[in-house]
Amino acid sequence: MIKTDLVDRVALRTKLTRKKTMIVVNSFLSSITDSLSEGNEVEIRGFGSFRIKQREARVGLNPKTGVKLLIPAKKAPYFRPGKNLKIAVNKKRTIDQTNRVFSLQDHTQIV
Repeated sequence: MIKTDLVDRVALRTKLTRKKTMIVVNSFLSSITDSLSEGNEVEIRGFGSFRIKQREARVGLNPKTGVKLLIPAKKAPYFRPGKNLKIAVNKKRTIDQTNRVFSLQDHTQIV
């Protein structure tokens, strides 16, 4: 799924226009990005958490020349999935379920 697919799904579920939904999705992603760049964690209960890991400086090796390089320390964002997400991903699915575009919950929200 790419960002436009996500926008389409959210628009369908919320009955908002695609343009308004794009604003909502972009705002959501910007909020996460801003919070992480300020050094804060973002936790979405049941889904997971976004955090920053501090990577220490290290010595690397250029594979072409064999020259040793100093790789500076940096911060790297990472995602840690929540329990409910892990369960949903590992749930066994039958052939019929994998071919469906929407779940029963999606259908009830559309009607």
